[in-house]
Amino acid sequence: MSLRDKDYMETMSLYESGDSTGVVSITDMLDNKNINKNTGEVKIRELATLLIRGGWKESYPLIPKSYIDSILNVKLDEEEKVRDKNKMNMLLKSLARNESRIISNKTLIRDIKEHEIKSNILSSRTTLLDYLDFFARMHLIENQEPYSSNYHSPERVGKSVKRHFVDPSLACSLLNLNVDKLIGDLNTFGFLFEALVERDLRIYMDYLDGKIYHFRDNVSGLKVDTILEFEDGEYAAVEIKLGYNEVDDAIKNLKEFYNKMIKKPKFMCVIVGILEAAYKDPDTSIYVVPITALKP
Repeated sequence: MSLRDKDYMETMSLYESGDSTGVVSITDMLDNKNINKNTGEVKIRELATLLIRGGWKESYPLIPKSYIDSILNVKLDEEEKVRDKNKMNMLLKSLARNESRIISNKTLIRDIKEHEIKSNILSSRTTLLDYLDFFARMHLIENQEPYSSNYHSPERVGKSVKRHFVDPSLACSLLNLNVDKLIGDLNTFGFLFEALVERDLRIYMDYLDGKIYHFRDNVSGLKVDTILEFEDGEYAAVEIKLGYNEVDDAIKNLKEFYNKMIKKPKFMCVIVGILEAAYKDPDTSIYVVPITALKP
């Protein structure tokens, strides 16, 4: 099913593409429903395939690459301002290396210096901001803004954005990744899986007239992957983990976040990649849900 009426290059969520059963909904959790469902086995190779393929409406492997090429070779030429395509490509690769990370513009410039030849280095902050603005206007990247409301020490809350491509398959294409390479690098796999989940959550929250944010305490280092803010001002806290072995740590993190917030979240949830069931933890009332079972 389609949750939106957008143009061809708008990517789909797993629920829209039929890769999520939708047996658990964000609305269910918002309504505090008890959930205990067998959702079926999810294999790591299946998740890797979903990342490489992306949520494009045409399941064609060259779409991520052709989308990037069309922006750098067609859309760029349509603008009057002259820009360096090689340096723009290097910036895109740096963004891919830092997908789902909270990084400053200064860090991006330093990352390019470490990975690229001298002629492709971006030394000007003004140039960097211009390139990032162009990518955003071309619907290539989207920023996940920080959430700061109702925290005991608001001056400690991070102000940096979390950076995403509109679809994680774009980062995979820029890094020349395939299914086997992803499985062989679980650290990168984890960041890209986070990007896939947050792509879906952005789509689902748009459907529910809400928004997504992230949270970080600069002093303690406490972070929450995603904050779902609903139209009425209520919110939920979500941690994202590739494997079930990480769920206990995610629950511990969410409990710490809960204790530090003045206004408490309506619900908290851990969204997992490799998991065969959805349930509500009896000790904490925190939901644990596979991404392949989720819908708005």
